[in-house]
This record gives sequence, C-alpha cells and structure tokens, in this order.
Amino acid sequence: MKIALSVIALLLLVILGPAAWQYAHFDPNQAPPEQNLPWQIEHLPGGETRVFGITPGRTTLGEVTARLGQDGMSLAIVAEPNESGNVEMYYETVTMGFVAGKLIITADLPTATIDAMRERAPKTEYMQSTTRKATLAPADRGAALAAPVRALAFIPSAQLDEAVVQQRFGPPAERLRINDHQEHLLYPAQGLDLMLDSQGRELLQYVAPARFEEVRAPILKLAQSQAPTTPSTGKASGQ
Repeated sequence: MKIALSVIALLLLVILGPAAWQYAHFDPNQAPPEQNLPWQIEHLPGGETRVFGITPGRTTLGEVTARLGQDGMSLAIVAEPNESGNVEMYYETVTMGFVAGKLIITADLPTATIDAMRERAPKTEYMQSTTRKATLAPADRGAALAAPVRALAFIPSAQLDEAVVQQRFGPPAERLRINDHQEHLLYPAQGLDLMLDSQGRELLQYVAPARFEEVRAPILKLAQSQAPTTPSTGKASGQ
C-alpha cells in the first residue's frame, strides 16, 4: 500500500497560507522545556523510534486515542480509485508541545482486512477529486483501534522554511525534488520524510526506520517521473 502518496493527497484539503511556522522564532536556549515536539524523535533500543509518544509498529490506534482523546477525531478508510486504501485516523487539530497542526495516523492492516471493512462500510463519500472515504461499520472500529500504527503524518498549521528545518532536524540524508515548489528531505535513521512546500503546507511523515524504503520508493518514482531530464536525487552532505 502506498503510504506516502495516500497521505500527500490529503494535503489538498488544507487551506494554503503564508504564515511562518510557530516555532521559527523560538530561541532553543530560551524555549520552555516542551515535550512531544515534532523534532523530538526518540531512538529505542530495538531500532524503533518514538515521536509524540507514539511508536510506529508498536503503539495501537486505540492507545493513540487514549493519549490524544477523541475530540475532533475521525476514523475511516481512505482510498484512491482501484486501490484498497488505508484505515486512517484523522485529527483536525492537535497541539504537539507548542506546535499546532493536523495529524493523520495510518493503521497497519492487511489488504484483505481493509477490503472486507470497505465492503461493510455503511457510507462512502468523495473527499476531493476521486479520493473516497468509507465510514467504518461499528463492528469494525474495534479491529481498527487494535491495529498498530504504520505511519504518522503531521501537517503544521503554519508554514516552515528550510532554515527552521536545518535548525530543528539537522541536515537530511537525501533530498528528492518533486517540482519547483515541493521537495522531500529524507531522514531514514529517524524514519522521517519532511516535505517542504513553498506554495502550501509542509508534511512531516514518520514511520519505523526499518520501513523507511516503503516511503522513499514512491517519492523517488514521482520525482523521476516529474523531472526525467534533471537529477532527482542528491545526498545532502557536500551538495
């Protein structure tokens, strides 16, 4: 299933705006000791990572709701045409530390299970263009909440720029440019794909480091298809 592309499609739902990201003006030496900030990615002994108190591959969606609550949360199957899609938990507004934004959590479920859930869905509607949203049947919500998190996507409410990214996250291991306003900064050791967008909202996508290639592969394919005559990849160091 396409982790990155299904999440990126949801960016079209976010209203564009020019505001600077909230923490861009914070001095790290004077900022309060906030917790669960987007750049606070904890490395665990088994090679896993934890962000926002959530460990991809281990934490369940039910545990996420226990942590974040259910206010402003929706749970549904989101799918492109001819795809099974993903079970996604969506928070319209969350605040991580002092950074507000939207949060999308993808469940790690087999395709056959998602197909069966979609067949039982009492309602299906279009989100934008051809993307479909299927409401889960009450009997399927329990199974969805028991599933582990496969990926998290955080969309900040206000915009960030590369200077802020370098300060907070450090230099990326790889950069993939999609077009003249979108570029993905990849941090495989942290399991983070950070998309900068000069014309819209940024996207921070977190997965377990062991599954990072599942995120990188579709982004690389998209970058190559959009700019076939120019180099689409580049290592960050010594560029």
